[in-house]
Order: sequence, then C-alpha cells, then structure tokens
Amino acid sequence: MNCSVGKFFGLSTAAFKPPKFFNIMGIKAALPKYEIYFYSTVLCLAMFWAASWIFEVSSSNVNRKAFKTSVKPGYCGRKMDTADFEWMMWFSTFREHILFALSGHVLFAKICSMLAPQYRSLVYMVYGLLAVWTSMGWTYVSLMLSHCILLYSISLVKIRWLCFVAGFCTLATFKCEPFVSWQAGFVEGDFELRHILFYRGCGFTIMRCMSFALENCERKDGNYNILELLKYNFYLPFFYFGPIMTFDKFYEQVNKSDLTRKERELWNISLQGLIHLGVIIVVDVLFHFMYILTIPSDIKLLKHLSDWALVGLAYVNLVYDWVKAAVMFGVINTVSRLDHLDPPKPPKCITMLYVFSETHFDRGINEWLCKYVYNYLGGKHENVVEELVATLCTFGVTILWLGPCEVVLFWAFFNCFGLNFELWTIKVFSMEPFASFETAMSEAMSRRIRAIFNTFNFWCIVLYNLMALNSLDFVKLVAKRLLLKGFPITTIIVMFVTYCLIQVIKEQERRQAFVDDPDPLPPAPPLNAATSPPTAAPQAVADPSKEKAE
Repeated sequence: MNCSVGKFFGLSTAAFKPPKFFNIMGIKAALPKYEIYFYSTVLCLAMFWAASWIFEVSSSNVNRKAFKTSVKPGYCGRKMDTADFEWMMWFSTFREHILFALSGHVLFAKICSMLAPQYRSLVYMVYGLLAVWTSMGWTYVSLMLSHCILLYSISLVKIRWLCFVAGFCTLATFKCEPFVSWQAGFVEGDFELRHILFYRGCGFTIMRCMSFALENCERKDGNYNILELLKYNFYLPFFYFGPIMTFDKFYEQVNKSDLTRKERELWNISLQGLIHLGVIIVVDVLFHFMYILTIPSDIKLLKHLSDWALVGLAYVNLVYDWVKAAVMFGVINTVSRLDHLDPPKPPKCITMLYVFSETHFDRGINEWLCKYVYNYLGGKHENVVEELVATLCTFGVTILWLGPCEVVLFWAFFNCFGLNFELWTIKVFSMEPFASFETAMSEAMSRRIRAIFNTFNFWCIVLYNLMALNSLDFVKLVAKRLLLKGFPITTIIVMFVTYCLIQVIKEQERRQAFVDDPDPLPPAPPLNAATSPPTAAPQAVADPSKEKAE
C-alpha cells in the first residue's frame, strides 16, 4: 500500500492522544483583561495579514501552468482549488451517491425503530450488507466475511496476544504485495472510488474485528455471538469512513431498549447538520479565492513567496485538514446520533493544540489505541520507561495502520519523540530548584513563562504534522525560512504572534475550567457579638430527634 492511500484513513495528522499524565499548573491563573485584548487584536491582525498574502499569490498565479491539473473552473466565473480528492469526492463528485446511501439508512432505521425497535441492529446490518454488496460486489462482501470469521474464531480462544498477532498480520496483508493485489482482485467493477473504498472498508473491518476479539477475551461468561460482530462491522455509516467505535460501546448502545430522546436533542442534531452544511459552503467559497492545497505542491513558486505567505500557508493547511475531518466525521456522527448512538466526539481544533499529549484528529482511532495498547502498557503513565514502551508500541500500530513509508516513519518518530520529551521535561522541572522557582512566582507570571515554551512546542507540532499533509520538501522550506533565512525578524514576529495565540487558548481553557470545576463558595463569616441580632433569652440546645422529626 503506498503512502498516499494512508491519508484517506482520516489520520493525516497525529491520531494518538494519550490521557493527560500531568496537570498544567495555573490553568485558572488569570491575566489582566487589557493584556488578553491585546493578544486577541495582534492575533486577528496577523491572521488577516497572512490571508491577504495567500489571496494575492492565488490571484496572481491562477493561470500558472503547474496549476492546470488542480485549479479548475468553479462558480461565478472563478477557478477553484480541487487538489483534495477526498473533499471533492464527498461534497462534489459523489455527493449524490453518499447522500442517497445515508438517507436510505436513516429512512429504514426510522421505520424499524417505530415498528420493531428490538430488531433495529439487525436492520442496520442487513442494509449495510446490501449497500456494500451493491457498491463493491458480492466477492468483496465474501472477503470481508472471511476476515470476520477468521478473527472471530481466534477470539474464541480468549488469548489476548494471539488476537493482536492475528489482527496485525491480517492488517499487514493490505499493506504489502502480493497480498494486496490478490485481495484487490475480489472487487468487481472499475469505478473511480473502487480503490479508496477497498482500503477503507478493509482497514476499518480489521480494526473493528480486533476490538471485538479483545472485548470477547475480557468477557468472563461465555462468548459474544458472531451475529453481534456482523452487526458491529456492517453498520453502514461507520463501515467505509469511520470513525471507529469500540465494540463494548457499540454493543451497549445499539441494544438499549429505551429510545426516548433528551429534551431538544433532535433540535441539536438538526443544528449540527446545518452548521456542517454552512462550513462546507464556506470552504467551497474559500477554495475559489485561496488555493491553499495547490500552492504547496509547486516548490518553484514557494521559493519566491514572502515569509508571511509561506508561514500562513503552513498553518492554514493544518487548519483545513482539521475542518475536513470535523465535517466528514460530523456528517457521519449526525446520522449515527439519529440512530440513538453516541459516536466519538469531533476532533480537537488544531488551533487549540500546543502540547503533543493533546494532538489527535481521529478520536475513534485514539480511543482504540489508548484502550487496547497505550493504557494497557503505560500503566499510570508516571514511569518514564513504561511510557516510552507504551508510546513506541502505540506509534508502531499507527504506522502499520497508515502503511509504512518514509513520510509516515518520519511523522511517527518526531511525534513519538515530542510526546516523550514533554514527559521528560515535566519530570525535570518538577524537581528542585525549578519547582521552588515556580512556586515563588505569581500564577500569572508562571502562565506567561509556560506560554513561551508552548510557543516553540506549537511550531514543532505544526512542522511534524505537515509531513503527513504535504511533502518533506515543503516542510524543509518552511523550517528554513522560519528559523534560518528569516532569522531574526521573521522568527521573532512569528513566535510573538504564536505566543499571543497560546495565551488566547489558555484564556479559553481557564474559562472552561471554571465551568467544569467551579471553585467552592467561601464559608460565611461567623456572627460575633457585635453583629449578631439581640435575642430575648438564650435558646436551649435543640433535641436531635425533634430536628429530625421536623
């Protein structure tokens, strides 16, 4: 499997986010309001300034020869950026087919939930099987069924390591020749989506079967029925596009008898659908004015861009990839929520990421890795050696999932190093004399110093994850311009703007912390003789039995 296909699994940037093994000190530390306003103003001006450079480059090079393959006629006489095949597949080329398939699922699911809710999981499976059969052929369905039966048979032994070995070996057959070509021959037809749907369906099927097998190993009383595995795997909204919901959660939610909804739940689902529609329209409009996906592929043009245009282009590429993941998973999650499921949450915005332990886009894969690999090996995530082993194994699984290649190996190495380096840094700065220094300073000053370190961390995350989105040449060019050729003016300005961004993020986290964990109210001051109201006579001590009766 070539590396380019690995990006179609929704893991184009860091997919693995371990639980926080440290508490960020001073998360409720406040800064003066005028300081926050200043940071916000600088950030907004910098964003508009970088966007104007990208717009100018796009407009002046619209007829460039290198742009002909990806910049094509759009709406209102303007040309639009069509370099992202996945976005165009979802919301332009095959949107009618995808909309038809998901609408049919919603319709049959609604009818079943009204007439026979106890059989709704069976209806999901039958509809999913028919949809896969129609799109890929009966031989592809037979291939998927054979993998399900194989891993189900191994799960009956209830040996955890054997399930891992069988699952990873099966997954490896879709990453190397001649197994890939042999299995690809089971797909009928020769349509444009055949290649993508084949790898997606196979990859997600293996991961779901492994989740089922591992959960079956944990079950003490008997085994799950193979029918439960087929219901889990052939649930259509998750089959091709994900996200992955672990089997224990899916089994519990799809078999619950109470289908009543919370107050305003349908309204919230409809609102989310409208928001996703609005985001799709906004992105399509921006593609007509800023060619953010085509420009990075033209190295000759990149060498002549200004520092602001190049840095802004790197940042906007990551933001766009998050928007794409959020919208694609959001559409699928909207359908699954109509089926009374609670799917994995949308990915965290790249703008809000400044630590490696929070870097992830696909929460479904993240939950899978954390539950079955990272938390199982890492323990309490306090020991440095255990943490290193856990992260190495976790990123090893991710490399196999994405498909080993140069870009993925570089991406995994740097993200794994960044994650462990954070833990090592925390361990060092929790010792003396650093701990005493931070204790002596105010919380606001501690927050400012931490934001300085987070600024460099932020750009490490950006550069490391650009490898999976673009090319190594683009990453090298951005790094050289930011750290070498642009030093010191560009470097200082960009780092200061990033520092402002970090402080704005920390301010939002501070407000959210008060919502999640409000501070207790201070105790009421005791009444003394001077402030207490005069009483006619001292009252007797109340009888506890009378108080209880009253």
